Amino acid sequence: MQSTIGKTTLRLVTGDVAEQDTDAVVTAAHWRLNKGTGTDGTIHTKGGPHIYEECRRIGGCPIGDAVITTGGNLRARHVIHAVGPVWRGGDEHELLASAYRRSLEVAVRHRLRSVSFPSISTGAFAYPLRRAAPIALRTIIAFLQQEQHDIGEVRVVLYTREDDKAYRVFAAALERILSERITDAAAEPRAAPDPAT
Repeated sequence: MQSTIGKTTLRLVTGDVAEQDTDAVVTAAHWRLNKGTGTDGTIHTKGGPHIYEECRRIGGCPIGDAVITTGGNLRARHVIHAVGPVWRGGDEHELLASAYRRSLEVAVRHRLRSVSFPSISTGAFAYPLRRAAPIALRTIIAFLQQEQHDIGEVRVVLYTREDDKAYRVFAAALERILSERITDAAAEPRAAPDPAT
């Protein structure tokens, strides 16, 4: 599934984020930037030791923030390490949104043109997928609409072997958000005609 947001293609795909050929891939990292499990473990395993060496030099990253390293042996040139929140019951939505937003800001600062995201915090950090999907997509869409950037493609890569509902949940959320945008645009008041013309 895909949609055009301004000048950017937003695409939902299934697969392994570590295998994507975008300029950068995002990993759902721990704040210590140590090798995690799930997506982060796969990124480090497939990317090789250079990624972890840079992570050790950086030393850590606050929750809701993101840092960038080499892509090592990955097809992507860079890895953006986004630290999402651990789910504790409902007050973490702004930190989750911030992890996506900061990842895009890092990509723009490094003049990257394409980025692939996993579903941040919904694995080991236990953020409910149905809550996380609209937060992720609304944050990405808002950034693409409102900020200065040259990003041509954003992929959200859903790892269905980890959760077979992931793609369906994100696709349904994207359809809702896009339909809301159409409704909102139709409801905008039109300028009254100039009586002098």
